[in-house]
Amino acid sequence: AFIIAFLACAGLNAFLQDDTKAKTILDGVSAKMKSYTTMKIEFTYTMGNTKTNVNESRSGVIQIKGSKYKLEIGGQIVFCDGSTVWTYLKDDEEVNVNNVSTSDDAANPTTILTNYNANFKPKLIKEVIVGTKTVAVIDLTPLKTKSFYKVRLNIEKSSQQIVSTIVYDKNGSTYTYTVTKFTSDLAMPDTQFTFNAADYPGVEVNDMR
Repeated sequence: AFIIAFLACAGLNAFLQDDTKAKTILDGVSAKMKSYTTMKIEFTYTMGNTKTNVNESRSGVIQIKGSKYKLEIGGQIVFCDGSTVWTYLKDDEEVNVNNVSTSDDAANPTTILTNYNANFKPKLIKEVIVGTKTVAVIDLTPLKTKSFYKVRLNIEKSSQQIVSTIVYDKNGSTYTYTVTKFTSDLAMPDTQFTFNAADYPGVEVNDMR
């Protein structure tokens, strides 16, 4: 009984220690990202599902300015000015307009990191050496029911930058975002985060608000 109690306490202490380490790392990354006026992140996106034998990959780019962002990937452009989201579908020649909701959080990495304390339970899984760099592997478990059950962040510790993000969906799919290029503090006018119908003549506008 004593050994069982000891192991239980040792395990609990390990979890608490890992959670504290994870929070320290995430707070550092969050502070670093908040220090940038703007960010441009080029990435590769892979969606995989072993059950359905799906493995799709594509490249994309997201530009971020506070709560505003512009995401370009796979034949669509998503504009967000912080309160409204426009999703332009090139092939369909239409744009869907919605209000920002909590479901949009995954699109903007700064939002996840800003609100992770209230929305997720962080846990440091391990630290691995990749080349000459140390990468922290941290799992975020949502505190409220979501369509996904876990987000895994791979963070390069010295630069305090996210290397990749993996979202684990409850349907068995995984969505992996790997950063290929990161640029900060570029000039980005607010107008680029708003859909301007004049720039897309003939596009059907579906206001779903």
